[in-house]
Amino acid sequence: MEASDGEGEEEVLPPSKRITMMESNMMSRYVSEFLELEKIGCGEFGAVFKCVKRLDGCIYAIKRSKKPLAGSVDEQNALREVYAHAVLGQHPHVVRYYSAWAEDDHMLIQNEYCNGGTLSDVIAENYRRLSYLSELELKDLLLQVTRGLKYIHSTSLVHMDIKPSNIFISRKSVASCDECDEDDGLTTSVVYKIGDLGHVTRVNNPQVEEGDSRYLANEVLQEDYSNLTKADIFALALTVVSASGAEPLPTNGDKWHEIRQGKLPAIPQVLSPEFLSLLKLMIHPDPTKRPSTSDLIKHPVLLTAARMSADQLRVELNAEKFKNALLQKELKKAQLARAAAEEKVLSTDRILTRSTVQSNPRTTRLIGKKMNRSVSLTIY
Repeated sequence: MEASDGEGEEEVLPPSKRITMMESNMMSRYVSEFLELEKIGCGEFGAVFKCVKRLDGCIYAIKRSKKPLAGSVDEQNALREVYAHAVLGQHPHVVRYYSAWAEDDHMLIQNEYCNGGTLSDVIAENYRRLSYLSELELKDLLLQVTRGLKYIHSTSLVHMDIKPSNIFISRKSVASCDECDEDDGLTTSVVYKIGDLGHVTRVNNPQVEEGDSRYLANEVLQEDYSNLTKADIFALALTVVSASGAEPLPTNGDKWHEIRQGKLPAIPQVLSPEFLSLLKLMIHPDPTKRPSTSDLIKHPVLLTAARMSADQLRVELNAEKFKNALLQKELKKAQLARAAAEEKVLSTDRILTRSTVQSNPRTTRLIGKKMNRSVSLTIY
């Protein structure tokens, strides 16, 4: 549903913050500040490019609208995303925002680059390989995204478009630090981050634009916005189901309605009854019966994933200690090398000084020349 014109919209898009979408004759900021490497995504809003910022050499994801935005619904979504990022700040499970600007009536948004693509990419690859995430991996996915949602909900905002293509993945290689040895192996750490905040709205005075129908809760379709945080929970459950290897979700029809009645789609792997019960509770037809983000984080079913996350944090902490130890070792080597170089220079200077003195003996004296004098020359 498109956002209606009314007083509520002013709270989401305050006039004082409105970005003027007008053509500019100035040199393109995108061209002058960034080096485009490749296109990494494309959607309804536009395309996303992997770029290097010329100033700092860091990689970013730049989203650019594919058509003029002024006065369009896409403009509202772009501005919603920018303002949502401004409100949210930073969180490890939310894609980081850096800046946004307009060029030739197109919006550009500079975000954190996630080197693992999206969960949708992983699901598509697994589907081709006839594989899927294990139960432990599904629990880790659920826990991490729930933490990101909890942060979003704590700011009185709701995402309203949780789905695999909006869950981004950052893969980090971390080293073991049992012994500070350069030959230690590397472990890949997977971090899930919520992105694409174009449908974000406030819990109070919501201006709702419906997201993907495959993940849309029925109450939102019926324009009941009294439990919007639970609509995010509903969508998250189906996101996990998609990652479990289930067939693509229906966009409408009988199966679509069956899911809204609380029936989980068929999952081609054996999951524990407790985990299945939790997923089923998350798509309960009554949104008030669905767990909150706080309930999920404390849920016994996810304790294993929570412990795994704690272990992951310890691995990363050990990796940082390992890096620091290596840096200290390199620093000590550099200090010793510098001290040795300085000592070598000083020794060379002393040798040159002695050589100069020996090769240039003083041949004249101002007073007395070679005569030794023991009396004062002062004339009274």
